[in-house]
Amino acid sequence: IKTISSNQFTPEISLSKGNYTKIKPDYFDKKDISRGIMALKKSGNYTFVQGVICRDNKVVALEGRGGTQKMIKSVKKSNKILKGVLIKFPKKKQDIRVDLPTIGIETLKQCKKAGLKGIVLKDKLNIFLNKRQSVQFANNNKMFIVVK
Repeated sequence: IKTISSNQFTPEISLSKGNYTKIKPDYFDKKDISRGIMALKKSGNYTFVQGVICRDNKVVALEGRGGTQKMIKSVKKSNKILKGVLIKFPKKKQDIRVDLPTIGIETLKQCKKAGLKGIVLKDKLNIFLNKRQSVQFANNNKMFIVVK
C-alpha cells in the first residue's frame, strides 16, 4: 500500500503563499512571525510542537500534547488592541502525507478571544477548513491570514 497525501487529490483545502485578508502584518507582526518561526525551527525533532504564539517579539506559548486549542486558551488577551500571531507549521518529523496542521473558523474565533491579530501557515503544508467563512471572519475582525 502506498500512502499519498490528501492534498494531491484535494489541493483546494490547502493554501499556498500569500496574504488572504485585507489586513497585512505590520512591522511588529513580522517580528513576531520571525520569532515564532525561529522557535519552531529550534524545537526538537521528536516534539509535539506544531504551533507557537508570539506577542511583543516573545514566545508566549508553544503547542504541547494538548494541541492548538489548549495552547490558544492558555494565552490571555493583553488589551483591547489585537496583538500577537499564531504560527502553525508541520512538526519536523511529521508525515505530511497523513497529518497536516489544520486551521478553520473555530481556530480564528479562538485567536480573536485570545487577542491575537493573525495566523501564519506553511505553503501548501496545511489544511484550511471553511476558507471563505474564515477569511470573511478575519477581515471583519481586522485579523490577517498569511501563508509563507
